Amino acid sequence: MKRLSILAIVAMVVTLIPGVATARKSGRDEVRFATFNASLNRFNAGDLIVDLSTPDDAQAQAVAEIIQRTRPDVLLVNEFDFDENGEAADLFRTNYLEVSQNGADPIDYRHVFVAPTNTGIPSGFDLNNDGTVGGADDAFGFGFFPGQFGMAVFSKYPIDDVRTFQNFLWEDMPGALLPTHENGDPWYSEEELDVFRLSSKSHWDLEIEVGRQDIHFLVSHPTPPVFDGPEDRNGTRNHDEIRFWADYIHPRHGRYIYDDEGDRGGIERGEPFVIAGDQNSDPLDGDSIPGAIQQLTESGRINTKKTPVSTGGVWAAETQGGINTEHLSDPAEDTADFGDVAPGNLRADYVLPSKRLRIADSAVFWPAEGEEFFYLTGDGSTLISSDHRLVWVDVKLKRK
Repeated sequence: MKRLSILAIVAMVVTLIPGVATARKSGRDEVRFATFNASLNRFNAGDLIVDLSTPDDAQAQAVAEIIQRTRPDVLLVNEFDFDENGEAADLFRTNYLEVSQNGADPIDYRHVFVAPTNTGIPSGFDLNNDGTVGGADDAFGFGFFPGQFGMAVFSKYPIDDVRTFQNFLWEDMPGALLPTHENGDPWYSEEELDVFRLSSKSHWDLEIEVGRQDIHFLVSHPTPPVFDGPEDRNGTRNHDEIRFWADYIHPRHGRYIYDDEGDRGGIERGEPFVIAGDQNSDPLDGDSIPGAIQQLTESGRINTKKTPVSTGGVWAAETQGGINTEHLSDPAEDTADFGDVAPGNLRADYVLPSKRLRIADSAVFWPAEGEEFFYLTGDGSTLISSDHRLVWVDVKLKRK
């Protein structure tokens, strides 16, 4: 792959801390990758740092316990507010992950990556066409301050080369689904498209060094396909944010892509990867453009032989009822608890290994009522940990 100097990423945080014993053995032949939209976002810049500066935040305790119970080796956390010094990520490790929660074994991530996202960065344009310029909806990605709803990657294995795609322009994607008014006129002006970034947060390619093998951890968090009008500007953006990875893993289709250092192209043929993140797109239900997530799940380069499931997703759909009774997707595959009204519970979060990686096991952490650890997710009436569930996949590595 084309290499990006880690020194070029101002917010790169890689700290070495003595390891601790864990209940789940992790070896170089099998690695657990996970994604978790942990809802660790706050309304003001710096609030997350304040909340994590002590070990007493109840939500962070629940999130940390879920991570300790599932024990991922490599973990993407969506909706984790960004700060340029990586202070929140370090505090989360020190005060929560490395401290036993309710008797669970602490977990040690020696390597952490955080970097800027497009959320909350003013665009200088009236992107939502409401007649005013400014505010969360006119930022490059929806957010009330730069870095709100950001991302963080925690890894037991070294993070080698890094590519970020925060500044890739939407109009530079061939055949982009750029939104239009109902009369067919472009929603965004030429001046707006000259600066409009595809990623609502960012897209990152992190090479995870597992022994002698590097695995590309391809992470993102596309915008929800809602909160817009007939132009479907968020739905079309969601579709193309998902498409970005579909093209990136295909050497011929990804030639147009450039990273934040100006290097072009996607990954080389045959290189192993895992795509992870809250894609905000269910295969059959919800508001995303039909076929959006199928760009990944039906790709010939991705292993979809085993879909992560839970008993809690089925229990929640049956208990909450409402629009969930009309859904077409299997509720066992749901990963987000959005209740009994639109859009209902959905499969929004994905961990998708490449064909080269064999799936050994997988699950969605979503206990049903009466099962162990139900107290970490609850019945959805209150936010205990997050409205999303942690999704993990164990992949078997090929011996070299």
